[in-house]
Amino acid sequence: MKKIINFAHRGASGYCPENTLAAFSKALELGATGIETDVQLTRDGQVVIIHDESLLRTTGLNQLIKDTDLTELGTLDAGSWFSPEYKAERIPALEQLLKLIKHTDTILNIELKNGIMPYPGLEQKVIELVRACQMTDRVIISSFNHYSLVQCKQAAPEIRTGILYMERLYRPWEYAKTVQADALHAYKLAVTPEWTAEAAAHGIACHPFTVNDTDEMKQLARAGAAGIITDYPDRLAEVLAGRGADTE
Repeated sequence: MKKIINFAHRGASGYCPENTLAAFSKALELGATGIETDVQLTRDGQVVIIHDESLLRTTGLNQLIKDTDLTELGTLDAGSWFSPEYKAERIPALEQLLKLIKHTDTILNIELKNGIMPYPGLEQKVIELVRACQMTDRVIISSFNHYSLVQCKQAAPEIRTGILYMERLYRPWEYAKTVQADALHAYKLAVTPEWTAEAAAHGIACHPFTVNDTDEMKQLARAGAAGIITDYPDRLAEVLAGRGADTE
């Protein structure tokens, strides 16, 4: 019997500004057993948590992460776009999130946002931070950049990796083996009971995204998903509690 991981997408992003410490803390309060987040590199080589390559949507500054130093990021308001009550929220460094959940049982899915911006060295910097916090057994590194996942596995075979993709790949568990990935982070519509069973038979876990409808959560849980990524971890917690939160 294995519990389905309740991954809070960018934290509890349905209730708080995404990828902020407020969102991560709220996710834990709402029953998340996992957190999904995104990382990029600043101009001075620091690993920070933010989804977009640009700062415009979440801070109002029309500037790229790669062109901004960590010190400047620390002055930006990353919460008011969501609600005035979060105007004190800042863009956190990955190290802050690692420390926040270090003494919990939370699984952390770190998505490398290097599909558009290459960010040389991002893989190694993330690995070093995870190792420094002694959390290699609780981290999954995912990316749409599958070359990057190969690099991660070569540098840190002890850290799990997950392939992110949108399309319906043919026999994706076989492709996962070619890049030594441990999980498939597929768009929710690509997941069926037959698909998850076959993947599991090949030792590959399925973590579909982004699932906010409770009926879809139930369907994916029945389909055998090992984890579900959602903006509303409280909804998923209720669904999983209703079915015993376990899967055969």
